[in-house]
Amino acid sequence: MPLAIYMLGLAVFAQGTSEFMLSGLIPDIARDMHVSIPASGSLTSAFAAGMIIGAPLMAILSLRWPRRRALLIFLAVFLLAHVLGAVTTSFGVLLATRVVGALANAGFLAVGLAAATAMVGPDAKGRATSVLLGGVTIACVAGVPAGAVLGQMWGWRSAFWAVAIVSVPAVIAILRSVPATGPGSAETSARRELRSLRDPRLLVTLLLGALVNGATFCTFTYLAPLVTDVTGFGSGWVPAVLALFGLGSFVGVTAGGRMADTRPMPLLVAGGAALLAGWIVFAVTAGNPVATLVLIFAQGALSFAVGSTLISQALYAATGAPTLAGGFATAAFNVGAAAGPSFGGIAIGAGLGYRSPLWVSALLVALALATAGVALGVRRGTANRREEAPAPAR
Repeated sequence: MPLAIYMLGLAVFAQGTSEFMLSGLIPDIARDMHVSIPASGSLTSAFAAGMIIGAPLMAILSLRWPRRRALLIFLAVFLLAHVLGAVTTSFGVLLATRVVGALANAGFLAVGLAAATAMVGPDAKGRATSVLLGGVTIACVAGVPAGAVLGQMWGWRSAFWAVAIVSVPAVIAILRSVPATGPGSAETSARRELRSLRDPRLLVTLLLGALVNGATFCTFTYLAPLVTDVTGFGSGWVPAVLALFGLGSFVGVTAGGRMADTRPMPLLVAGGAALLAGWIVFAVTAGNPVATLVLIFAQGALSFAVGSTLISQALYAATGAPTLAGGFATAAFNVGAAAGPSFGGIAIGAGLGYRSPLWVSALLVALALATAGVALGVRRGTANRREEAPAPAR
């Protein structure tokens, strides 16, 4: 893997830390900004909305720029948004910086996926994708807990400064190591890329990605109350449990990247079936501490192995639209990240208890497997009809 891809992964690590770190900073922000906890929580919703809307829009905007320029612009805007967020005393300005930071993050990830896959051979998109997504999983393992520690020691603003500081070496490295232009970077036609996105295989892959990621974040969001109220762990175990899930995610995205280019279908079929079985077993055995710890690691690994493979398959399915495919893949996965916790919250609010997100996760994966089966049947049926169609008369 070229060094530049690892530098893109460093930037994604900073961005992933920013996306998830607010979970430990919300009370301090609310107190400092003199707003309610729900109002402070809207900072997370604003970031998610910016990622969903911004991924395709920023990808389209960047089509007229060389990839290095686009990456530098998006990363510089992301960095400056965090500097402004760290110094502002206005909650409205802080909210705006979250939206702007999310838009820049979405654009960077869309272009970064295209740039990374362009720097490797045509059969190595999965490995390149896994390096970038590895930055997100490392953020879960190290970045988010570190942000919480900084917030406790020096206040929530120090976490924003840390994200900005970590972004600086990525800016320098991208400037020096990413090619100034890329295939189709400055000359790419947005209309041509949009036409390439009509491929049914791509649309199905994006839907599957949204469902699988929805399942992942449905449970991850409510993991803390699950392990304290159902499993019986003390609150001091929560950071370790979250880190265990993140460690499993890193293992999964790394292993998935090695298989995604050579054996994607066996990985998706076997991994999807194992993922469904894992959520069901987790829901049944959540009261057992040993089973819970094992399944937290296993489900993190399976979720990100399958999820990262679906992203690489989206890029394979849209070779004529590498930037927009990355943008729409980013949007689809963030739709899942926003919808999954909402479905889990509805189940909990209905009085079904903290095990219910596990059942919702199982249902979402079951829907993904059913969708994949129907799509495969339709594709085979279409191929058979084409083979049986009589040759045109001459």
